[in-house]
Amino acid sequence: MTYGVVKCALGWACWRTYVGRPEEDRDRIDAMSMLGNCLFDANHHEEALTVQEAELSMERRLGTSERSILVVQSNLACSYERVGRLEEALRMRREVYSGRLKLLGEDHPRTLLAANNYAETLFDLQRFDEAKPMLRRMMPVARRVLGDNDEDTIRIRWNYAEALYKGDGATLDDLHEAVTTLEDAARISRRVLSNPDLTWAIEYDFQDARAARRSFLRERSSLIALAANRIGSRHDRTNIVYRVMPFV
Repeated sequence: MTYGVVKCALGWACWRTYVGRPEEDRDRIDAMSMLGNCLFDANHHEEALTVQEAELSMERRLGTSERSILVVQSNLACSYERVGRLEEALRMRREVYSGRLKLLGEDHPRTLLAANNYAETLFDLQRFDEAKPMLRRMMPVARRVLGDNDEDTIRIRWNYAEALYKGDGATLDDLHEAVTTLEDAARISRRVLSNPDLTWAIEYDFQDARAARRSFLRERSSLIALAANRIGSRHDRTNIVYRVMPFV
């Protein structure tokens, strides 16, 4: 509580110091950015959103660099998410990802981070199938550029696996790939990261994906057994059911 009060006080003090300067003054622009960030950090998300929207409008009006505008848009997307305006957050995340891709290329760490943020907002809207192709494309890039032990790489692999097993019409191959990807990501996370919350979340999804795979296999086994009851001998039925349960 004290931390939030101090952050807000610092943000407002900075803004009051520079608000009287011309709109294009860099210190004034930075003071507005600091105020928005301080309000966000103090969980005053509605107030932060108002400041950040005004900041973005001002940056565009002044013709600020694309890099600066992308930073403001990224902050604004976070505030949209915190107040539950997910469609607006998604639009902003999409613009940031497209902007990073155009400005920096797909190999840049900021582009990879923007892609992951975009995917996570799609997840918030339960739109897993939309995230899957992008994550499939970015995952090998992250592994090549950042390495398997990097936290952002682990997060992209985690999100890709989640999109695989939670997407509509997930196949057995999708479920198996999701399980193996999550198992490997969890192992790496336990070994190299000092982020137990992330490791716990990946392990939770690993168990969830395994359960989804078991459920898929049980359902398929039941359907095949039902068909076998109609067409084959008892020995044939046993063999048919056994062959569809290769792993759990």
